[in-house]
Amino acid sequence: MSRGDDEGRGEDESATATDSEAAYVFRVTVRLDPDVEGVWATPDTFETTVFRRADPPGEPGWLYFRDNLWRGECGDEAYMREVTENALGTPVASVSFSELRTTQGYLDDLRDAVADDLDLFNASTVDEVLSKYLGSSIHVTDDV
Repeated sequence: MSRGDDEGRGEDESATATDSEAAYVFRVTVRLDPDVEGVWATPDTFETTVFRRADPPGEPGWLYFRDNLWRGECGDEAYMREVTENALGTPVASVSFSELRTTQGYLDDLRDAVADDLDLFNASTVDEVLSKYLGSSIHVTDDV
């Protein structure tokens, strides 16, 4: 997970996508849980979109999708809630995977990296791998 504006970019990041860029997109329900007695919020939950920059294929962290997603959903929702809470610094009631938002260049690089080591995924084709972990949740765009 990473902080960013509505477009998924932090303040110091370029507003233009590079040729090879991607982000995991999650729908997150944040829970407001005031620490001060006698203070409350209504509503006490709200939905937001959280982005996590995808590591370049072949570099450390690039297997995030394999380790955390299954058929286009969070593989372990309780674990993903915990990770998201730590990243946001606030309680999270729920988290769900929405999509891998990617440039065509990143997707091509990802496909190449997967093809180079299909044994990592216990699969016989790249399409099988992408479907197994990301489902149909790949969104190719020029602006990540």
